[in-house]
Amino acid sequence: MVRENNVLQRLGEMSQSTNVRAFEGLLKSDLAPEVGEDAAATANLEGGMTDEDREELTNELAKVEEEIQTLSQVLAAKEKHVAELKKKLGLTPLHELKQNLSKSWLDVQSSMAFKKTSETLAQASQKASSAFTNFGSAITKKFEDVRNSPTFKSFEDRVENLKSKVAGNKEGGGDFGNVLNSAANASATEPTTEEVSDAQETR
Repeated sequence: MVRENNVLQRLGEMSQSTNVRAFEGLLKSDLAPEVGEDAAATANLEGGMTDEDREELTNELAKVEEEIQTLSQVLAAKEKHVAELKKKLGLTPLHELKQNLSKSWLDVQSSMAFKKTSETLAQASQKASSAFTNFGSAITKKFEDVRNSPTFKSFEDRVENLKSKVAGNKEGGGDFGNVLNSAANASATEPTTEEVSDAQETR
């Protein structure tokens, strides 16, 4: 930790001196030639540099490269330290992903677009629910109308009649097949209307 603090202090000192020299260099230098200017003007700029200036720039370049290398080392050390801390805390990449997704979902939920969309969906849901309720009420009313119709009443009476015959024979030990057979035999033995009218004419 002490080593890192020394490196950071040294970096601060170097960056201050480098920034001042770089600023002075910008003030002293001429503007870069624009595209289309002749090559002689460019050659004059390079040729106008003294050995002292060149040496100063070379030294400055070496210092900047050294700073970059030092910063890379500090960054690598910090990344290693972060990885160790996360390992000690039990923070795995999967856990971090879950946290990031959770945070992103909260951000989405708090966005205005999400709020407007959810309000629109809620309104659509209410309208759909109302429509289904109205549809259900209409179906129920239609079933009631059908049930109260004379055709359905007649059918219901026939079913009740058959049901009572089946229930009556069950008590007597019969089954549904016996009820049907007895109903068929009864209708065969009952005189038809033609037989009744013929019998009355012969009298």
